[in-house]
Amino acid sequence: MPIRVVRHFTAADVAWGRQLLKDVGLAGREDKKPGELSGGQQQRVAIARALAPRPALILADEPTGNLDTESSDQAFALMERAHRDYACAFLIVIHDLRIAARCRRVVEIVDGIIVSDRVR
Repeated sequence: MPIRVVRHFTAADVAWGRQLLKDVGLAGREDKKPGELSGGQQQRVAIARALAPRPALILADEPTGNLDTESSDQAFALMERAHRDYACAFLIVIHDLRIAARCRRVVEIVDGIIVSDRVR
């Protein structure tokens, strides 16, 4: 179920949101607007938002595409931790072979055809 805009959150909702921000390294930045955050921080907020409804699966389209190498590594590490800590699976579309090499399973598609399916 997606998160909806509501006027009041329960104490548990607020605690979960604060925990997610802490998990993504943004505790204390709750009042910042997107323009006041770096690209890497914005991506970490996006990961926290995706985790907020406690999904079993997150679909991520180029989640590190606009990030520098360090921010990209940090964002992917967050997804790995979320997978481990919250039992959340990720299906990631990515062109960065360096990041793809870190994935447990990589399915390569060329012109709509699966050309390889590797599990490490």
